[in-house]
Amino acid sequence: MEKKTILIVDDVEINRAVLAEIFKDEYDILEAAGGEEALAIINRNEEISAVLLDLLMPGIDGLGVLKNMNVTGRIRTVPVFLITASESRDLLLEAYHLGVVDIISKPFYGHFIKHRIKNIIDLYSYQNELESIVAEQVTRLEKVNRSVIATLAALVEFRDCESGEHVRRMSTLTWLLMQEASERYPEYHLPAAEIDKIGMSAVLHDVGKISIPDQILNKPGPLTAEEFAIMKGHTIRGCEILQKIPDLLDEGTYIYSYDICRHHHERWDGRGYPDGLAGDEVSIWSQVAAVADVYDALTSDRVYKRAYSHEVAVQMIFNGECGAFNPKVLEAFRQSEDRILELYQEKQEEG
Repeated sequence: MEKKTILIVDDVEINRAVLAEIFKDEYDILEAAGGEEALAIINRNEEISAVLLDLLMPGIDGLGVLKNMNVTGRIRTVPVFLITASESRDLLLEAYHLGVVDIISKPFYGHFIKHRIKNIIDLYSYQNELESIVAEQVTRLEKVNRSVIATLAALVEFRDCESGEHVRRMSTLTWLLMQEASERYPEYHLPAAEIDKIGMSAVLHDVGKISIPDQILNKPGPLTAEEFAIMKGHTIRGCEILQKIPDLLDEGTYIYSYDICRHHHERWDGRGYPDGLAGDEVSIWSQVAAVADVYDALTSDRVYKRAYSHEVAVQMIFNGECGAFNPKVLEAFRQSEDRILELYQEKQEEG
């Protein structure tokens, strides 16, 4: 069985020698005479199973090493045992706050510290292995999410030839606007990983169109009142489709997808559908997706109209010709306009 590796950090050579003698039979030993040398070893060696760290050293001391390990994240995966004769309560407390798992007081009693350190190393090994398994499962689930979303988006594209590129641009537009709103307004702030999920989830906003009859979905002229009522039902039909596959999406993606699918036609003044929600009764991601959807619809050719220019589309949105939107979302749009225009120009070149 391959030995695990322990790093011993102490500026006193005899202390390193005593500890090395205690652990040499069960572990491979690395030594460092100071904090700078220790950090160099830690940062280039992924196989270190534990660090025995002296607190008081010239140059970078034990606390300095701990602070660096917090910055790099190594403190989460490598247990650190503090070696010290210090009885300073404040120093020891700070060391614990920085992630030290145990304190080994000088002089050393080999039998006791061997068992204490082995137990912690085994615990960390199990924890790291478990985290690796979880990370693999998360990666696999993300692939499944993307596969399911791509499949459903392809079905929409098959039914509605105009929606193929539209759903893909929706992802980018929603991500751009959500990122800007998140950075600009604290009440709408979300972590980057959540914004990525929202962008991906926006692809499914029109999945309910799968259930709309062809003669309505691709009608070249204006819809009658009865036909429009059926078309509006794509928000509800989409949610019904998503309800049949919740286990194929992770919880966050499912929640975002469902909410955007149902509410991307709601409006700030409550005059949207299907629920007539107003203001921030509508989630910020659905508000953002609504603006993205309207913008892309305006700047795209449809069976019933030609594409408007970017400038005309923006004027229509800000003049309220497409319904009322959250002024903060519109400001996020204004601040993102250069990047949106760049995406629009790429679309024109591809077209």
